[in-house]
Amino acid sequence: MINTIHGGCLCGATRYEAAGLPMQTTACHCEDCRRASGAPFVVWSFFKRGSITWTKNEPKIIIFAERHRAFCPDCGTPLTFFDPAFPDIFEINTCTFDDPAPYPPGDQCWMNDKIDWSHTVPDLVQSPKTGPLP
Repeated sequence: MINTIHGGCLCGATRYEAAGLPMQTTACHCEDCRRASGAPFVVWSFFKRGSITWTKNEPKIIIFAERHRAFCPDCGTPLTFFDPAFPDIFEINTCTFDDPAPYPPGDQCWMNDKIDWSHTVPDLVQSPKTGPLP
């Protein structure tokens, strides 16, 4: 039996199914991923090309530096990444899975682009919901 991972964007306008399990999951610190997501890094899960099916609406594709990034056209959630230099694989933003918990990153890449303060995040005060306000 082939596992299927379901996921989608924040607003629910764009949904997908990915057939099979990720080949690997990686935390990417590159500047392009940071700027495209507005986050200090993005966790990507790698799949064989052709294993994703858009089940609700099509994403908007942005080509930057010859690489393809798919976003929800309504809310802007970054969904997938494809680099033609690696034509047999593509990446899905792991945190867009309906259940990302079983797919933690096993490695990190683009460490030369890492934001210096990102290593301090685990040491910060932790709140169960909204952060502390003055």
